[in-house]
Amino acid sequence: MAIVLRFVDNDGFLRERFFDIVWVEDTTASTLQKEIKKVLDLHELCIDKMRGQGYDGASNMRGAWNGLQALFLRDCPYAYYVHCFAHQLQLALVSASKEVATIWLFFSSLNSIVNVIRASPKRHTELQVAQSMNIVELLIAVCTVLENIKEDGSTGSLRGEATGGYNAIRQFEFVFILHLLKEIMGLTDILCRELQHKSQDIVNAMNLVGTTKDVLGKLRLNGWETFIGKVDLFCKKHDIDMPDMNAQYKVGTGRSCQQKDNITVEHHYHFDIFNDAIDFQLAELNSRFSEGAMELLILSSALDPSDSFKSFNIDKICSLAERFYPQDFTPKELHILGCQLKLYEADVPHHPVLQNVSTLSELCRGLVATKRSKRYHLIDRLIRLVLTLPVSTATTERAFSAMKLVKTALRNKMENDFLADSMVVYIEKELADNINSDVITKDFNSLKDRRAQLQ
Repeated sequence: MAIVLRFVDNDGFLRERFFDIVWVEDTTASTLQKEIKKVLDLHELCIDKMRGQGYDGASNMRGAWNGLQALFLRDCPYAYYVHCFAHQLQLALVSASKEVATIWLFFSSLNSIVNVIRASPKRHTELQVAQSMNIVELLIAVCTVLENIKEDGSTGSLRGEATGGYNAIRQFEFVFILHLLKEIMGLTDILCRELQHKSQDIVNAMNLVGTTKDVLGKLRLNGWETFIGKVDLFCKKHDIDMPDMNAQYKVGTGRSCQQKDNITVEHHYHFDIFNDAIDFQLAELNSRFSEGAMELLILSSALDPSDSFKSFNIDKICSLAERFYPQDFTPKELHILGCQLKLYEADVPHHPVLQNVSTLSELCRGLVATKRSKRYHLIDRLIRLVLTLPVSTATTERAFSAMKLVKTALRNKMENDFLADSMVVYIEKELADNINSDVITKDFNSLKDRRAQLQ
């Protein structure tokens, strides 16, 4: 487990530092929390001062009151879960796809078909030409490529796999799920692109999350008839057999002992696939973009200095401090904060050094440079808290990449403590350049004694 600390230094610069790597017996929530607290205690850092805790998307860490997040909230109610934006929507789509068994089987079939086409270089090139088509047109192109593989003298096994892939594509269920994924991904594509922007407009991004949820909800409630009509039209156009929607749906081989519910084919496709796929997508979006986190980020955007402080709003900023950081601001300080914001509004946006800043990080550095961080010390405190909220998994992932370079095959017996120390020196090179060997030896011995006491 890699531990990375995100903080704002005395000069107003936002820092993200690799701190330690810890060997864990398992990745359960209780084990991870115990190891994190042990490392922080070792370095005399208090967990209730940590803000914006970030976790990767493991299943035992999801949900407002589940796993690691719940344990952190128990110790520190104001350590907020803000997942890496660029990763959230991808995880939501993947998780929703895994939850619906029929869709999971669809992707398995699709993977087999792709492998068949890749095994034929000539046909693979043909398909690459068709990649500019939309997903439904691409399906027709894939059918054509599979037919060509069957006829161009390929080996018997490859012809057999091509035949199986072709038959799978020509099934109603495959076509139905393809159209369903096209519909859902079409609705989430704009949100996906928005969340991957390097410079994010938090208000617009969070509003788009809400809009996407609303549209998916409307698709679930009122979109079935229109959707199944499109699938029916496609099947008729391409001679794909469409089942009788009023017939009884049969599971497995159709034997009576295998049937659990007396449901129709339409009921199966409408409720067990269409509704389930949308429900799981909405559940994942609600889990990863909770109302509390969205409100926190929207209120935080009131401090954003871009476009000549266009988003500045005193009421929202006061609400942000009062509702989300009650342990950092006393009632008296909240009153003083409101007064400071009125002076700040008349001063900072018109200052020649500060009026052109475009990010919160630049604003924090500018307040320090112009000594306004002391004049508006409560606003400066709030800005520093907000700056630690956005969490990226990139630093953590780079740490694991560095570990492969440090712990090579020739160093495979390296102890965990020595590995962690070596990685800090390797990753934080600019800090290592200024290390005084005498001081570090003294600190290392002190740290070693402290570690022995804790163990």
